[in-house]
Order: sequence, then structure tokens, then C-alpha cells
Amino acid sequence: MQTPPPADAYKAEMRATGGLAVWTLAWTASLALARFAPELWGDSRPAATWAAVMLNVLVGFVWIISLTRWLQALDELQRKIMQDALAVTLGAAWVIGFGYVVAEAAGLVDEVSVAALPVFMAVVFLVAVAAGKIRYR
Repeated sequence: MQTPPPADAYKAEMRATGGLAVWTLAWTASLALARFAPELWGDSRPAATWAAVMLNVLVGFVWIISLTRWLQALDELQRKIMQDALAVTLGAAWVIGFGYVVAEAAGLVDEVSVAALPVFMAVVFLVAVAAGKIRYR
């Protein structure tokens, strides 16, 4: 397979980046709908709540496809940096998450908000991307 000219590769990357941004916003909005809308309509509409949750899952799957397309549109070095950062993030979340579960089961720590794990993962991902950019400068 031939490598596309730089202008075509740039256009493909920008198109994939735009698609990823749109689907990231859509997933975030569907998550907010699934989380907060049931408080507005109360317990009287469980079917609507399930529909909101299923919409969030569906949009989440489309977001995953969009992320995959975005990674494929990146040049080799950027893809390597992102894949390394994703691997470090997954590993750190796995180790810290299960370490916390074990510590909580042993009564060593109190319950922590569920939001702590995604925040931790975001920080690890940003640090890993920055480290990759510095490493491959």
C-alpha cells in the first residue's frame, strides 16, 4: 500500500480528529442524559431511563470506532506515542483499581468516589502522552 501524500494524510487526520471530537461530545452528552435525566423525570419512567442508558452505550461504541479510526489516521510516531500512553493508562488503572479493591476488602481504606478512577486515568494518560512527546522529540 502506498503512503498518501502529506497533504492527503493531513486532511485524513484532521477529518478523523473532527469525527472523534464530535463523537466525544455526543458520548459526553449521552452520559449526562443517562445520569441526570432520571432525576428530572423521577422513578415513574424506567423505560426512558433504560433508553437513555442504551443510547449512552450505543454512542460509546461509535466513539470507540471513531477513536480507532483516529488512531489509524495518525502518523506512525504519533500512533506509537498514543498507543504507549493508552497501554500505560490501562495498566495503571488495572493495578491501582484492583489494589484499591483489595485494600478496601481488608478494611485498610474507606470508600472512594467512583469518579476518582477516571480522573486518575486522565492524569496518567496526559502525563504518558507528554512523556512520549518528550522521549521522541
